[in-house]
Amino acid sequence: MDEIKIWYDSEGDYLEVIFERKAGYFRETETDAVMEKVDEEGNIIGFSILKVSALKEREQISVSLR
Repeated sequence: MDEIKIWYDSEGDYLEVIFERKAGYFRETETDAVMEKVDEEGNIIGFSILKVSALKEREQISVSLR
C-alpha cells in the first residue's frame, strides 16, 4: 500500500481518502454521502464523502466498504 492521501475541499465540502494511487472508479455504497473507489479488479483503493459538515449532525455513521 502506498501512503494514504487525504484531500478536503472546503468549498465543495468534499473529503477524499486514497489508499493506493492507481486507475479506478467510484461506486455507490449503502450511504448516499459515501462512495468507494475501486480498481479494475474491484479492490478498494479509497473512498469519498460528500457534504462532510452535514455528518456532524448525525450521532454516528457506519459504512462497510466491500
